[in-house]
Amino acid sequence: LHTTHYTLLTTHYSLHTTHYTLPTVSTHNIIGQWGEDLAAEYLEKKGWYIRDRNWRYKHDEIDIVCIDEEDTTLLFVEVKTRSSLDGGRPEEAVDEEKRKNIITAAGAYSRMFRKENRHRRFDIISIVGTPTGTVDIRHIEDAFRAFDMFEDETARLTQRRL
Repeated sequence: LHTTHYTLLTTHYSLHTTHYTLPTVSTHNIIGQWGEDLAAEYLEKKGWYIRDRNWRYKHDEIDIVCIDEEDTTLLFVEVKTRSSLDGGRPEEAVDEEKRKNIITAAGAYSRMFRKENRHRRFDIISIVGTPTGTVDIRHIEDAFRAFDMFEDETARLTQRRL
């Protein structure tokens, strides 16, 4: 992540117990779905309009597509949830490959709504906790940019030619 491009907001939530018991779904998927629900609720409380969830383009997916409270920015939000920090911070899982996939899907989404005149931004919501415990939410605004990915790829190609 480019630390010069994001603002970090940490919020602690006390949650009501919700039971996510789906017998054929792994615990990993249950925690992930719970995290996405929590992130959507968090964004709605900020006054943002949730336009789409789990929007797919081919094999790529955008967890949440929303519009900010000022109606000026279209946001593509990746949500990462972990029950603990044993494997590292959730946002660390948004690697270069994942960012490329999100940018590809966001490009397809933007082409569908060409007439919109909004800025576009890529955010990450990082959640650590469980439905029955303490929860830490970090909203990393402007976590990465499509242009940064283009610059990284150009630099790699240039190095190969040298």
